[in-house]
Amino acid sequence: MDVQQERVLQEIAERNIRFVRLWFTDVAGVLKSVAVDPGELEDAFSEGIGFDGSSIEGLTRVQESDMLLRPDASTFQELPWRGSDDPVARMFCDVLTPSGQQAHSDPRGALERTVERARDMGFSVMVHPEIEFYLLRKPVSVDHIVPIDNAGYFDHVARGDSNDFRRRAVRMLEDMDISVEFSHHEGGPGQNEIDLRAVDAVTAADNIMTARTVIEEVALREEIVASFMPKPFIDRPGSGMHTHLSLFEGEQNAFYDASGEYQLSDTGRHFIAGLLAHARETCAITNQYVNSYKRLWGGGEAPSFVAWGHNNRSALVRVPLYKPAKKHSARIEYRAMDPSVNPYLGIAVLIAAGLDGIENRLELVPEAEDNVWDLSERERRVLGIESLPTSLKSALTLMRESDLVAQTLGEDVFEYVLRNKDEEWREYRDQITPQEIRQFLKVN
Repeated sequence: MDVQQERVLQEIAERNIRFVRLWFTDVAGVLKSVAVDPGELEDAFSEGIGFDGSSIEGLTRVQESDMLLRPDASTFQELPWRGSDDPVARMFCDVLTPSGQQAHSDPRGALERTVERARDMGFSVMVHPEIEFYLLRKPVSVDHIVPIDNAGYFDHVARGDSNDFRRRAVRMLEDMDISVEFSHHEGGPGQNEIDLRAVDAVTAADNIMTARTVIEEVALREEIVASFMPKPFIDRPGSGMHTHLSLFEGEQNAFYDASGEYQLSDTGRHFIAGLLAHARETCAITNQYVNSYKRLWGGGEAPSFVAWGHNNRSALVRVPLYKPAKKHSARIEYRAMDPSVNPYLGIAVLIAAGLDGIENRLELVPEAEDNVWDLSERERRVLGIESLPTSLKSALTLMRESDLVAQTLGEDVFEYVLRNKDEEWREYRDQITPQEIRQFLKVN
């Protein structure tokens, strides 16, 4: 047993924690958990806890159902919303086969493999996510979705529900040692954003899963609904999860070059080139739902075209400004990902795409200096600016031919995503919408 595992057992005893929840995700990014008695943890650390993997979306086939969960002691945290009367803690887990090998179907494992590939190239990866979401009044139904306020971007609403909500959510996250950089009201009514500080890639994905859970838990206690749906309103901005990435070589930011344009190094330019080259084929992972494409093509500063820029918020990839004295802050911002993503898979394909750009020294195309939305189709074609997929169906068609996505996810996850999302598209395609009823039956 290593030092971290011993520390966890000691903390459990000192805090009198009665249950420990073992967290992991299915392939769609839905959080799963099983509660264990602390007395079982020593065996869990050394051998894993068995469970039926065939009951979890995409983890294994029925004839290969036995799987193991091995908790990662570095992720141990007490759950603050459970209170002190009956304290409960959690740890994220890696999913293993009965032989103790990492399961190829484990989303967290896919990200860990990609981070290891970056490490083999001499890089560590830092990720900083900006999580947008809507707060809605209860009850919520198909034809009754009401935001909790009518505020807009950066608005301060005196005694506003959003202000109180964000304060409670941020405090709870910080109680779990998850540092928050900013929180504010976003552009849509009832829309909010919480930005987490940059951490290593696997921890960032763990933090996104935790943040979504904390936000939902706080909402339940406030008698409201928190939604990470990419586009809940036709005429309001969608919710994204802009994702900042940077590579480090030891203590040095590999994206920084004092003499480069925008202080961006050749490594950073190749990384962006890789993101752009693979943006269309990775879209079914970074934007995994039918509704995701309503956001991408619904305006509200959502990126629809494969382009990069400096201060251009219509671009897919942006090179943000940072203070000259803070070269460690050099980074790029990927703007397509939405908050309903499986963060392990989404971050993994972004890193893999960028690393491919570095390995193959892909040349970065000129930046888009104009609002890409305002350009005509002919102007975009002349500039070589392609569009992102317009639907989940077209995204799946592109992903199906992608060696990069297949290698990053592994065969099991890759095939499951294609099957699962093909079914989602078929179900959506078969729906008769209210718009069609109004159009053909002339009803109000």
